[in-house]
Amino acid sequence: MLSVQEIERLSEEFETRTPREIIEWAVGMYWPEVAMSSSFQTQSVPLLHMVTRIKRGLPVFFIDTGYHFWETLMFREQLASDWKINVIDLYRDTRWDVFARQNTRTLPLEDPNLCCYLHKVQPMQKALKDVKAWISGIRRDQTSVRAHAKILEAQEDGLLKINPLLNWTKADVKRYMEENDLPKHPLYEKGYRSVGCAPCTIAIGVNDDERAGRWAGRGKVECGLHTDMFRKKDIAEAKSEFHLDVTKVK
Repeated sequence: MLSVQEIERLSEEFETRTPREIIEWAVGMYWPEVAMSSSFQTQSVPLLHMVTRIKRGLPVFFIDTGYHFWETLMFREQLASDWKINVIDLYRDTRWDVFARQNTRTLPLEDPNLCCYLHKVQPMQKALKDVKAWISGIRRDQTSVRAHAKILEAQEDGLLKINPLLNWTKADVKRYMEENDLPKHPLYEKGYRSVGCAPCTIAIGVNDDERAGRWAGRGKVECGLHTDMFRKKDIAEAKSEFHLDVTKVK
């Protein structure tokens, strides 16, 4: 296992490396205990393309919240078939099933933080317990939170989070897509520049910020996978900091 000092040194060194070089290092260092996560939207495609050509069979976690657009699910199936991607679907813990079904329509609107915690954060926490390295597709230009991320980020439980595309911009994504003739998410041309769950995603204008259509008007820009919420291991621990209404959960 790398020391904190080694991780910091490598992270600085990787600031000048290409995403492909960083992925190759991650696979060489951690295979078979390495996995990638993907939301299978347009901006996810370049990383999926690189990873599948560097290490066929690398697990790709997809969080199936039950709220996805049908187009997202079909796009996932298309890419998984065409590129032979080893997609592993993640679902919420079954202990929340009754609560989630009773609040299917209201939860994303009334308490999006709790919804994300149950449907995204906890499933990913559980899946990552079986690996030592997690390849993520976040970029610094996406949100104010991600602007301060590092290419290599050691988690408290020993997991290493690896962000190969961190220095890329929207222009870099667009250029890579065009150079490799890669497919776009079916909703992209309809104004959905960043696609999440259907109740929390709207179409935006051409000149709007890429993630302006996510949780619009709700004072929220992150689902929690890439924030301090991810470090909270249970609802009771997360409730005060992230205003989770745990009284709803029986």
